[in-house]
Amino acid sequence: VQLQASGGGSVQVGDSLRLSCTASKGSFPGSFPVHAMGWFRQAPGKEREFVGAINRRDGNTLYDDSVKGRFTISTDNAKNTVYLQMNNLKSEDTAIYYCAGREGRNIVPLRSGVADYWGQGTQVTVSS
Repeated sequence: VQLQASGGGSVQVGDSLRLSCTASKGSFPGSFPVHAMGWFRQAPGKEREFVGAINRRDGNTLYDDSVKGRFTISTDNAKNTVYLQMNNLKSEDTAIYYCAGREGRNIVPLRSGVADYWGQGTQVTVSS
């Protein structure tokens, strides 16, 4: 399973950005049991932190408090893609964003960074 994150860029405070995480063939419903997908980020000099996660079967989501109400995770299983819609971006959202997946449907372990597959990162820079 390979995950490809994209959509990063440089924006201003208050702007929006949508990240995408596309999985290689064989990793989505009907072909492979990777149903729990998550987003993480790592700012310079800081440890990687959980952003949010989604169960692609039932749409159930989980978010870190720092992004709740501003970020939304969704999935398009037909396109093998999970999205991270980021609104009202703040300077502290600047980081490299990673997507990850784990086999099964339980998204709770993702909060602790427990994942089976990781994508490469995409840089998000928010400036004032």
